[in-house]
Amino acid sequence: MNSKAHTPLIQVSKREALPWQKSWLIRGIAIVAALIVCALITTMLTGENPLQVYGSMVSGAFGTGRRIWQLLRNVAILLTISLAVTPAFKMRFWNVGAEGQVMAGALACTVTMLYLGDKLPNALLILVMLLASVAAGALWAFIPAFFKAKWNTNETLFTLMMNYIATQLIAFFIVWKYPNGTGTMGIVNQDTRAGWLPRLGGNEFLLIILVSVVITAVMYVYLNYTKHGYELSVVGESERTARYVGIKVGKVVLRTLILSGAVCGIVGFLLVAGVHHSISTNIAGGQGFTAVMVSWLAHFNPIMMVFSSFLLCFLGQGADQISTDLGLDHAFGDILTGVILFFIIGSEFFINYKIKFRSGEDRKGEIENA
Repeated sequence: MNSKAHTPLIQVSKREALPWQKSWLIRGIAIVAALIVCALITTMLTGENPLQVYGSMVSGAFGTGRRIWQLLRNVAILLTISLAVTPAFKMRFWNVGAEGQVMAGALACTVTMLYLGDKLPNALLILVMLLASVAAGALWAFIPAFFKAKWNTNETLFTLMMNYIATQLIAFFIVWKYPNGTGTMGIVNQDTRAGWLPRLGGNEFLLIILVSVVITAVMYVYLNYTKHGYELSVVGESERTARYVGIKVGKVVLRTLILSGAVCGIVGFLLVAGVHHSISTNIAGGQGFTAVMVSWLAHFNPIMMVFSSFLLCFLGQGADQISTDLGLDHAFGDILTGVILFFIIGSEFFINYKIKFRSGEDRKGEIENA
């Protein structure tokens, strides 16, 4: 007997895959627990009725028809960016450059819109804007992919650096175009509306939502039922295995990142031609980074990303409404959002791992057998 043998009181081990019903039950319990904690925080810090705060959040997302359409538009944009980064993530290429790829697409779209707005028919102009955005986004993703495939550079740092370059390019373009201005660009082609996306059914956001739905369906099929989707999954599991079975890893990296950048370019096009009709250094609004969380929470499943995108957009829009309705600082809404996300992310631990508490007798028996 080894008197110094020691076994832990708590043992953490990897779970086998849970049925989806149990997984979502755990997530549901986490959300309920988060709402209880948020209620306590609200009462202690503000003295407000927690139910009133939650009601304000719901009102901010669903209070009017306009707010509902804005929520759906925000979900569509965030979802599409999340879909863009997912193929790279499945390949274990940590593309955190979606922000810059969206901005590159938006800049190409704006330049095309400005300089060809009075030279092409509107339908052809919109097509050229789309192609320019896709090409710019793809190029912005291709550059770090090339260096990764050729010299195995760190893709996280490289794609992050490309974000800052894209930001400064937009800032330079605005100052160059309007040297005596305020550093902001007004509405492009406001009088002629050349290059503006058409309204479907009288709604300015419906086309954006439909584009997002189509991209979601295509990406789901691409990742799960195509040879390219299979190859990037194999590369993500093991590059050595991929090479052994004849997959050209460098080619897969380039192809996948070009796809990611192209989809981000589409988002840049939608933001300029369908939402803002202008450009700024904040046009992506940080959603390129939020998309990382959306993709991870959904376990790289495009269908589940719809729900995670909806949750994050709902929380963000609800937090804005809290500050408006109750006169609370916007940071308080962000605190509640952070608590809820903390519990949701924490629930993933219990979905993937199980905890076993050892009784004194079990531990004693293991020590005696050691």
